[in-house]
Amino acid sequence: MLRDMFKKTYTKIDMKYRAGEKESARTAEEDAPVIPAGLWKKCNKCGKPIYTDDVRANFYICPKCGGYFRVHAYRRIEMIADEGSFEEWDKFMQVSNPLSFPGYEKKLAAAREKSQLNEAIVTGSCTIHGQKTVVGVCDARFLMSSMGHNVGEKITRAVERATEEKLPVILFACSGGARMQEGIVSLMQMAKTSAALEKHHEAGQLFVSVLTDPTTGGVTASFAMLGDIILAEPNALIGFAGPRVIQQTIGQKLPEGFQRAEFLLEHGFVDKIVDRENQRDVLADILRMHQKTGMAVPPQRAQAEPAESVENYLEKQKQSGKNAWDTVQLSRSAARPVALDYIHALFDDFMEFHGDRYFSDDGAIIGGIATFRGMPVTVIGQQKGRTTKENIHRNFGMPSPDGYRKALRLMKQAETFGRPVICFVDTPGAFCGIEAEERGQGEAIARNLFEMAALTVPVLSIVIGEGGSGGALALSVGNEVWMLENATYSILSPEGFASILWKDGRRAKEASGVMKITAQDLKALGVIEEIIPEYGMADQPALISISRYMKRHIKTFLKKQNGKTGDQLAAERYQRFRVF
Repeated sequence: MLRDMFKKTYTKIDMKYRAGEKESARTAEEDAPVIPAGLWKKCNKCGKPIYTDDVRANFYICPKCGGYFRVHAYRRIEMIADEGSFEEWDKFMQVSNPLSFPGYEKKLAAAREKSQLNEAIVTGSCTIHGQKTVVGVCDARFLMSSMGHNVGEKITRAVERATEEKLPVILFACSGGARMQEGIVSLMQMAKTSAALEKHHEAGQLFVSVLTDPTTGGVTASFAMLGDIILAEPNALIGFAGPRVIQQTIGQKLPEGFQRAEFLLEHGFVDKIVDRENQRDVLADILRMHQKTGMAVPPQRAQAEPAESVENYLEKQKQSGKNAWDTVQLSRSAARPVALDYIHALFDDFMEFHGDRYFSDDGAIIGGIATFRGMPVTVIGQQKGRTTKENIHRNFGMPSPDGYRKALRLMKQAETFGRPVICFVDTPGAFCGIEAEERGQGEAIARNLFEMAALTVPVLSIVIGEGGSGGALALSVGNEVWMLENATYSILSPEGFASILWKDGRRAKEASGVMKITAQDLKALGVIEEIIPEYGMADQPALISISRYMKRHIKTFLKKQNGKTGDQLAAERYQRFRVF
């Protein structure tokens, strides 16, 4: 192999042989092997030379520092598409120079010669693990993949054809932004591509945007940020105004990591950062979970029922002498499984998505897509932590407005693609800090109630621990609401109730008895439809039994909703709350 031919060797040279050094050097130069062009690449991140073959074998990632090389369009398609499946569309387009910009056509010709591309994006269709999709890939070799008329036209044509053929769209963005030589015509491409994607969305079709380094300017402010799902490569530069523009315009020093993919994930604008080597599989999973298969539920698997009926079990627990305050303590127990525990126990292929697309990603609410016995569902949960560090990250399960907006975004996405929504409620209440009020906590909760009421897909809400006040209700406007046996659901905490009504928070135990906050009380009031037995107390050992019970009943719930129209589902949800 060539790698072995050019291994480094070292020879000690005695100083007495320095005479005649020039002649020796000349001879050595004549005898030195010629290294073929393209054998080595230099990493722009660490500056070290790397074998080109090593770079290719490592998904164009530097094996020494992990830095990402930019990938040519056809190479990118090879990396994600099934072999031989790619069919290119609109490969050749006439040169467009709408402003008659001097020297532009010559510049285009040079770009075509250098890149062997007709324009800065390649579009077409392919399959990924057998699933057909439309794909578009920007190529930075062509005028930094700036968006002029032809780029915008190719994207628009691809999206229009995808809409007509009812196909998903995947676009890999990599661009310096608008193409300056085309001026206002370039600006119009932002509106044109966005309008095409809006029609694609209204037709109920999926758009996945993949942000690579760099994604800036007019591309960021149009199609790149409009994905139903937005993925990004690690450390990709993503922003409207690039760092150099910001620094030169307003003289502001930018913080470390500013506008990188990780920064955008933290600030709620990216669903997921995906390593390049995993992108093909992740995209295939996304496509699979967005196939329009309807709500057909697979046949029920035979499962052994408990020796004792649930009704008898719950009646015994009722007679056991346990009071409401005991239930409050159990609902708050650190040993109780949290939302993610139930999600992993009940569903397959869970893929978490992040961010509200406005401000941040709230760790107190998690959500994404999964499958329940092969059927795609959207799952959302209020998430507490197990350790102090986790609880700080999760804000002790108290969501901010950003969390409720993330949840609503995922619910609306579920509605677009006809997926049932399953929520896990576990919060002492919505976060009541200054920043939450500044960002509109009340409006965020109200908006969830407003939008959930009209969702045209089934909604199931399960209270797994604490169901505190409006913070819990914001995920509980369901067609049915269930509670675990030792969960609570209340207007506020017993401590708060006692403080407001009796001016004495120490009477919390007494308050819990009059508030009707236990599952048994709330079922009697008609607030919930079902009590889920805990078979003692909900903890990690009991999780298997609890989740087995949940699976059977989620299956029954989905079967009950199957065949109902969206209007029927929304009307039933309206009537459920109308009776109170």
